[in-house]
Amino acid sequence: MRTTITRAAINIADAATISAIVPGVNATAATSTCGSLVRAALPSLPMRAVVQRVARASVSVAGEVVGVIDTPGLMVLVGVTHGDTAATADALADKVWNLRILDGERSCAQLGAPLLVVSQFTLYADTRKGRRPSWNAAAPGPVSEPLVDAFVAALRSRGAQVATGRFGAMMQVSLVNDGPMTLILEL
Repeated sequence: MRTTITRAAINIADAATISAIVPGVNATAATSTCGSLVRAALPSLPMRAVVQRVARASVSVAGEVVGVIDTPGLMVLVGVTHGDTAATADALADKVWNLRILDGERSCAQLGAPLLVVSQFTLYADTRKGRRPSWNAAAPGPVSEPLVDAFVAALRSRGAQVATGRFGAMMQVSLVNDGPMTLILEL
């Protein structure tokens, strides 16, 4: 059975009620701010990446190309949620770097193939209700930007050639998907 807890329900409930109905949330946690309580009450979500094998890819901001890979490699859209850490970013980077989906079932690590990394909070859209997505599961910019940077840094520390988009900007992404091959990774 799945329990759904809404922000409105948490706002009107008292600490004793919340701690009684949500396993693992005690009265002390229940008296915290609404946002923190929502994160404590929701199931832990993994860091996400959509990985596409590409022949080439680029990302532009306001008509200026800010990141490009023009040889076969991976396009990686990265989403960050509230519970993610630098360790999660490092583990995801290792998974992507060693993922054997390139030519001959080889990895970027084996081929020295480039990656284009673009932050994408919309990977945490919740579309179960209504017609407008909810973004509650996406971490806010001050939390997610350093973790996207940590993901990129972890790739580079492994020897990866990484191009990036611009965090928080309206970006236009162009790519030629090779295969097509598109995977969703969660750690």
